[in-house]
Amino acid sequence: MMNTLLLAADVSAAVKQILMVVAPLAGGMMLAYGVFQAVVDLRGSTRQKVVDRLKDGQDSRRQNAQKNSIEDVRRRAAEATGFMARAFSKMSFTAKFQRALEQADMPWSAPQVLVNLSAVATLLMAALMFFQMPLLAAAGVGAGVFILPVLYLFRARKKRLNRLVDQLPDVFELLSQALRAGHSLASGMQLVAKEMPDPAGIEFGRVFHEQNLGLKIEDAMRNMADRVDMLDVRFFVTAVLIQRQTGGDLAEVLDKIGSVIRERIKLFGTVQALTAEGRLSGYVLLALPVIVFVVMLQVNREYAMLLLTNPIGKMMLTIAIVMQIMGWLMIKKIVNIKV
Repeated sequence: MMNTLLLAADVSAAVKQILMVVAPLAGGMMLAYGVFQAVVDLRGSTRQKVVDRLKDGQDSRRQNAQKNSIEDVRRRAAEATGFMARAFSKMSFTAKFQRALEQADMPWSAPQVLVNLSAVATLLMAALMFFQMPLLAAAGVGAGVFILPVLYLFRARKKRLNRLVDQLPDVFELLSQALRAGHSLASGMQLVAKEMPDPAGIEFGRVFHEQNLGLKIEDAMRNMADRVDMLDVRFFVTAVLIQRQTGGDLAEVLDKIGSVIRERIKLFGTVQALTAEGRLSGYVLLALPVIVFVVMLQVNREYAMLLLTNPIGKMMLTIAIVMQIMGWLMIKKIVNIKV
């Protein structure tokens, strides 16, 4: 047993020495790559601004966003340069990340974003290890630097899609009024693009511009359904596709879909109010151990430090953190009621 512990300690020390040499080198390489990528992006951004100004004159950002089709974003992702960008582009997670960027209306290349995040995280980890921070702590900080922007992206995506759902009843009402006034479906899409704010205006504007460029409106609407990937939008697209094949009063169908979505939004608000206590309990239970530990550090520091210095205390602390996370996820799952 003692020999095993000594061997593990020797291996850990050797790995730490290797990382102390490799991490600064990797950090330097990542820094050089990051500077190079920043210069390339800056030059490309400046050039693109000049081209857009010459092409569009005083065209607004909103109109540019509507013209920025999903194919343009995917083309930029496919044209990712660099070894690491090409390596990231082959991973399955990158495709999901690219879809999240599109749904959050962030016209960036997923491989490049992942490469830049990896470069920053590695550079910061190397710098912290250079200043004698423990390996696990430096790795945790690096992982946090990588994960936090990703979490922010998915949060922005969720907020934007929720705003789109809230706008859909008004969008369908505007479309039905346009159809009753004698406008075509494409003209109704253009009216929605002009009158509705982001994100509905931008998404329906993309449909209008895609069909203006020669794409069938059915295919343009399928692209919107794939891009947004929400049940309410798929209901709308399916209803329009069926109506264009079989005929019928599309304005009445849109009115009914809009009323159903309004009722769903009201029901969702009621569910959120009823489950607010459960969510608050989860936040309190998650924060309470941290608060108690901070108080114990102030009241009896030696007693509290046993959790950080004693091997049994470290094991207890690790188990407590894992169980806290599991409990929070279970509470979140319980109160997350689908409507």
